[in-house]
Amino acid sequence: MEFTIEPRYFNREESLLAFQERVLALAEDSTRPLLERVKFLAIVSSNLDEFFQVRVAGLQEQHLARVDARSLDGASPEEQLERIGTQSREIEARVDALFTKEVAPLLAEEQIEIARFSDLSFEERDALTASFESEIFPVLTPLAVDTSHPFPFISDLSLNLAVLVRDPEGQDIKFARVKIPPNVPRFMPVGDGSRFCPLEQIVGHHLARLFGGLDVLDSYVFRVTRSADIAVEEEEADDLLEAMESVLRFRQRAARAVRLEVEAGIAENVLDLLLRGLSLTRGEVHHREAPLGLSGLWSLFAVDRPELKDEPWTPTTQPRLAGRSDQDIDFFEEMKRGDILVHHPYESFATSTGSFFHQAANDPDVLAIKQTLYRTSIPDDPAIGGESAVVRHLITAAEAGKQVVVLVELKARFDEAANISWARMLEAAGVHVVYGVSGLKTHTKTLLVVRKEGNAIRRYSHIGTGNYNPNTARIYEDLGLFTTDDDVGADLSELFNHLTGYAMPTNYRKLLVAPHTLHSRLIERIREQGVLGRNGRIMFKINHIVDRSVIDELYDASARGCKIDLIVRGVCGIRAKVPGLSDNISVRSIVGMFLEHSRIYRFGHAPDNAVYYIGSADLMPRNLYKRVEVLVPVTDPRLKLRLEQILDVEMSDDALAWEMQSNGTWHKVPNEKGLDTHQRLQDLALERARGIDQAHPTA
Repeated sequence: MEFTIEPRYFNREESLLAFQERVLALAEDSTRPLLERVKFLAIVSSNLDEFFQVRVAGLQEQHLARVDARSLDGASPEEQLERIGTQSREIEARVDALFTKEVAPLLAEEQIEIARFSDLSFEERDALTASFESEIFPVLTPLAVDTSHPFPFISDLSLNLAVLVRDPEGQDIKFARVKIPPNVPRFMPVGDGSRFCPLEQIVGHHLARLFGGLDVLDSYVFRVTRSADIAVEEEEADDLLEAMESVLRFRQRAARAVRLEVEAGIAENVLDLLLRGLSLTRGEVHHREAPLGLSGLWSLFAVDRPELKDEPWTPTTQPRLAGRSDQDIDFFEEMKRGDILVHHPYESFATSTGSFFHQAANDPDVLAIKQTLYRTSIPDDPAIGGESAVVRHLITAAEAGKQVVVLVELKARFDEAANISWARMLEAAGVHVVYGVSGLKTHTKTLLVVRKEGNAIRRYSHIGTGNYNPNTARIYEDLGLFTTDDDVGADLSELFNHLTGYAMPTNYRKLLVAPHTLHSRLIERIREQGVLGRNGRIMFKINHIVDRSVIDELYDASARGCKIDLIVRGVCGIRAKVPGLSDNISVRSIVGMFLEHSRIYRFGHAPDNAVYYIGSADLMPRNLYKRVEVLVPVTDPRLKLRLEQILDVEMSDDALAWEMQSNGTWHKVPNEKGLDTHQRLQDLALERARGIDQAHPTA
């Protein structure tokens, strides 16, 4: 049976918005603690900002350049922009209605109120006026717009007031722009901190202080989203570090506007002026009922009301790394006893990867440390930031005379500035910092420690699914494998030689490495299971699947009778349960307290006869062909059982799980048993810490 392209694949952009709807459903869930619902509203708002900065901006560029680049489902850029424009506005409307009609009133009932300035008491207004005079007024700069003053640059995601003023003795109405300062809390606390006032309301009430002698007629809040998808031509950049700094400056000052958000009721003449100044059309205007920039709701989530939040989770220490009696664990000796698998955030980053870094940096027998560093964050003080433990250990090792090599990926979107900061700091300490292979992003999460033991050299390896970042390790679900496997260590040595020098890619012994061997080996594994027909089994737990060749191979395996179960958190281009196309393919998504981030690939019947891989790669063209990625096989029978346990829990979930229907829509799995993946994996981590391991009954 022949299929046209439309029912064969699902559109990437619509799939990404469908994921945002699943996150929004968590905010809409009235059974969740109230401040958790506020948190998910902030997450959805931030995710939508990034969607416009990157995905919509890219499509608009294609449309403006008349590039007829068709999507996976065959849609043109113009068709996609129209469809996702409708879908994104529907999500924004749900966000606004949820916040204004349900969440804000519920917060007020809990004495956490977002109040208009005009509704505050005299005492509260006086207090905010004092804060305005001391903290806000000195940094405000009104910018006139007229024949002598061109329309000012409006920075990305900034809050602004469009102000109409008039000379009391004249009739001409003039326009000015006031930027709301980004370094002041979005929602200013009032009194004891349980009431908040939007910052733009405070500024709006005091506009007369900025326009002395003029009548302030009206003001309207607006917000601009700009493109953040600026490419770097590496071949033309002598110094990639300087090139990325230039890109960041360009992004801040010249990136094209892609969305204009305005408060409901904005005057038509003001809207027209904004559109002319920003070179936007009416189709790019988004009218909002809720306060603009709800990503600022994180300040409300920070309120000290534990009864309105989920019970905080304290990660356990992986039992193999817990130490014995009063002695600290010897990481090297423990790794020599066998491979170790850690599962974040259920198991601690500090007592696993952090401990490994610490011991490697201070061990006199360690000769070299080689690491990739992809995504970091900007700390308030770089000396004590979230990655400070990792960076400090690397600096310590370099100062002790060890060979320390760190591959910093400068092109990690939205973390470029932080990565540049860390690169400068490491270079100043004598660490060898390199920036990867020309034309490729280095996305793999790998660490290699080389140690002299007697007359021999031993390699200690770590390969993970998540970044070397202790902050995200508390909220991202990820896996890490520690191993002394000689083949894995040799493969990592050759990979680092390729990344840091001129060595050509090799035929790796065990690792699957993109863009060289990963795609072809995965295709081989899929075909092996497809040939087995009804005896074939495939299960993937991944973030995204978009690559057409992989999807087609999965369709072919399904047609042969192979059972395929996919757990896909976000973008999903494959269609499930389509008669004659994907009858044997099921797709589900887990969305909850933690961000599902690990990648597990299983081929065959679990667990004894199955082949398992974990690593950094999703099934997207960028991962398979445009990035350096690594998957490592997990061969220890006990660790294979652990991976199977994770997959079993997620396939049994009926509290957080969604399932894709044959038409591409997602339906919530009926809650019958109440099995919550994140709660169940917390319970299992606690049981392991107490010496009870359901995956290893004999341990």
